[in-house]
Amino acid sequence: MKPLHLLVLLLLASSYACKKPDKAVPMVLTSDYKKGVSLFNEQPDSAFYYFNKAATISKDSLEIAMAYNSMAVIQSDAGDYYGAQESLLTSLKYLNEQKRQDQNCIVSDYNELGRNSSNLKNYDAAIDYYNEVLKRSRHENFKDIALNNQAVSYQDMGRYAEAINIYRSIINKSKNNKEEYARVLSNLAKTRWLADSTYQAAPDLLMALHIREAEKDEWGLNASYAHLSDYYASKESDSALFYAGKMYFMAQHLNSPDDKLEALRKLIALSPPATSKQYFLRYEFLSDSIQTIRNAAKNQFALIRYNAQKNKADNLRLQKDIIQQRVVTYGIVTFFLVVIGAIVIWYRKRKQVMEWKSQNTIRESQLRTSRKVHDVVANGLYRIMTGIEHHQGLVEKDRLLDQIEVLYEQSRDISYENQQGVSTEFHTAIAELLGSFASDGTKVLVAGNREDLWSGVKDNVKRELQHVLQELMVNMKKHSFAQNVVVKFERQDNNLTIHYTDDGIGLPSPVHYGNGLTNTENRIKGIGGRIIFEKTTTKGLKIQVCCPIA
Repeated sequence: MKPLHLLVLLLLASSYACKKPDKAVPMVLTSDYKKGVSLFNEQPDSAFYYFNKAATISKDSLEIAMAYNSMAVIQSDAGDYYGAQESLLTSLKYLNEQKRQDQNCIVSDYNELGRNSSNLKNYDAAIDYYNEVLKRSRHENFKDIALNNQAVSYQDMGRYAEAINIYRSIINKSKNNKEEYARVLSNLAKTRWLADSTYQAAPDLLMALHIREAEKDEWGLNASYAHLSDYYASKESDSALFYAGKMYFMAQHLNSPDDKLEALRKLIALSPPATSKQYFLRYEFLSDSIQTIRNAAKNQFALIRYNAQKNKADNLRLQKDIIQQRVVTYGIVTFFLVVIGAIVIWYRKRKQVMEWKSQNTIRESQLRTSRKVHDVVANGLYRIMTGIEHHQGLVEKDRLLDQIEVLYEQSRDISYENQQGVSTEFHTAIAELLGSFASDGTKVLVAGNREDLWSGVKDNVKRELQHVLQELMVNMKKHSFAQNVVVKFERQDNNLTIHYTDDGIGLPSPVHYGNGLTNTENRIKGIGGRIIFEKTTTKGLKIQVCCPIA
């Protein structure tokens, strides 16, 4: 299908360029699209990259649609049928059914959608797509190809009579093209045999084979060998084995993974036990290799598409919104750099003024200030950055500015030694804190965080526990790569216990205490509590924080 696909698009480009100047502007293809065409057959992965690049930067909707069509063919040949469907549906979005110059690309899109649906065994959808090709195509040879494909879908569904009727309707028209005639003749003979096992299909199958040998139609020969092997399988096993071997040799020559697997399946079924075992081992190895290669190709296609998705030139409005969002983000980062720089300058000046004080006072002041910078500015900023990173769509400007203002006021309060007030709805504040670290890749489950749990707990204890929880969640987000986090609160008598569990990479052995863990442990000790890091037999981390309520 690759040569036919390129022929359709190149004919489209040439017909577009041949129109009169007063009716249409000649189409100028980008260098990236031309590069993709040149690499289409030999280096499909590289061709996909250039087609995707052309779809991103081109200002011509028709060229964008053609690029997506080409990408879909590459994806389909690599076994990424769902990705190919997505590319084809995207291609159709850029085409106008009222424009004559768009029709050939529309026809090609529907033909490829039919192929993909057939590969996914959704034959009803495939037949509908081929009907769209028949309805829209102005070229008889394209119609005949669509009819042949449609007949194959009917055959795969077991609706042999309908397939036979289609083959008979096009076989006479195809006599002027020997390769096409051989294909229809071979398909018709096989379908008639499938419908009636007593039908003598060998003469027609062999005639199609001889035509293809004379025309040196290698892909056609591959199909003929497959048909003859199937036909002789229940009649003459030696002949069936002979043609299966010929098919395997041709599939290797064509480097067609699917045909090699099909030929090996025939050889396994038809060969003696000793030889069959060798074919089976080869089949198993080849099947695993093909699956690995196709999975890698799917991931590569997805990565290329993802990296270019935000830069599509056709969506000017989205581009404008992205630029505005970047401006806001850069402004926020600059603002916080200024704030942090101001805090650092202020701290250094204060340190110079207080040099004459005792070393104990200096150490206590340093510890208190650094802890507040870590809790208020660093963790607060990281929390906002996490929200921006995992927010779907555009960031809500007002909400973001409110968060920045709160963080700004908190960072200013560091210099005045002000104690931050505790919300009357403290359980809600805890829920929002923990929930802010949830994302598409990380689920956070909270249990036991009720209003009555915090009844009677002193404000200083609440503040310290809030900072401890924030530190745990920041460490999780930065280092653990956890997908699931559970935080459970319990209250027994005069004690409050927090159970933290995640399925991340856990702590190294032995545990190295950085600033964050050291501050966390000091906070817990400061309110008369304790923190326990529990060992796990599997990956993940379990932490238990216990403290008295009064």
